[in-house]
Amino acid sequence: MAAKDSMSTSAPSPDHEAAMAERRGRRLSLGCRLFFFGEDDFEGEATVIDLSTNGCQAKSLILLHVGMTLRLSLFLHDQKWPLRIDEALVRWVNGGMFGLEFTGIRPAQRERVRAIIMKANL
Repeated sequence: MAAKDSMSTSAPSPDHEAAMAERRGRRLSLGCRLFFFGEDDFEGEATVIDLSTNGCQAKSLILLHVGMTLRLSLFLHDQKWPLRIDEALVRWVNGGMFGLEFTGIRPAQRERVRAIIMKANL
C-alpha cells in the first residue's frame, strides 16, 4: 500500500512531459463556430477555443456531460465547407468549457485539420 501512495505523488516522467509539450505545441488557437449533434435530437452551438488533429477545446451555454458522443460541424474561417467529425467523445467538462476527442474522423477530414494547423504554424 505504501508503494502505491508514493507512486501517486511522484513527479511526471520526462516522457510524459515531452508528450504533453508536443500535444500543446500542435494545438491551434481559434474562435470558430461549432455545431454539435447527439442522441434524441440533442444539438447545440459552441465556440472552438483551440484545435488539434485529435480533438478540440470549446465553450458553450449548452450543458454537456463527460462520456457523451456527438457529431460535429466546425465552421473554420478560411474554409468554404464545414469540417465534419462523425464521432467525438466529451472527455472533460468544466462549467461551460469542454474537451472533445475526435474518435471517428474520416482521413480526408483529419488531413484538413493537419493542413490548417501546419499552415498556421508557418
